[in-house]
Amino acid sequence: MYAIEYQKICMKYGEKEVVRSFNLAIEEGEFVTIIGSSGCGKTTVLKMVNGLITPTEGNIFVHGQNTKEVNITKLRRKIGYAIQGSVLFPHMTVEKNIAYVPNLSKTDKKETEEAVRKWMRIVGLEESMRKRYPDQLSGGQQQRVGIARALAASPDILLMDEPFGAVDEITRASLQDEIARIYQETKITVLFVTHDINEALRLGTKVLVMNQGEIQQFAPPETIRAKPANDFVKTLTQHALKN
Repeated sequence: MYAIEYQKICMKYGEKEVVRSFNLAIEEGEFVTIIGSSGCGKTTVLKMVNGLITPTEGNIFVHGQNTKEVNITKLRRKIGYAIQGSVLFPHMTVEKNIAYVPNLSKTDKKETEEAVRKWMRIVGLEESMRKRYPDQLSGGQQQRVGIARALAASPDILLMDEPFGAVDEITRASLQDEIARIYQETKITVLFVTHDINEALRLGTKVLVMNQGEIQQFAPPETIRAKPANDFVKTLTQHALKN
């Protein structure tokens, strides 16, 4: 059974087809980075997994279950979701932001408190930050809180949509190190959208390259570098080598 499987996916907005003939199977425990040109459909494909976008045609299976046939709220609570800028609840403390999903799931209070402490420690946040509000944190700290919140309910799948795009280069490198370490510790399935080919090649166990709504190549980073499937992929990898 695959963690995520896309079958004959098509997505249209009016007459515009943003995803076409999309078939993909993602194994449990893969870290899949998704990269491509602007408007290629990478974020659309990501949001289909937790039902934020419903495809015009085709089916998506999460752990063997068709997303059209499950309770979408329950599905979302089992899938971590972190986006650019973290989008924290401004009226909630760090502790309450991280505990949000476990509280929705009525997790035992003690277990929730332990989860908050655990994930704060794992993402590199000091215990003293628990009672702070988002506007009292740096951009990098806010992003770490967002990652901790996405992981606090111990999801099997983590979706990340350009999560480090709004921070400076030094903070970005630090966050990349953290997510790579977290992945090594947890081995959860990760889908990670990025516009940075170096980030895609560095983090992914598999890299999905998209262009104009279609898959150009899906392979390990070393294969993407050594054997690009076409000129589009080749141009991306040449840009990576320059950097």
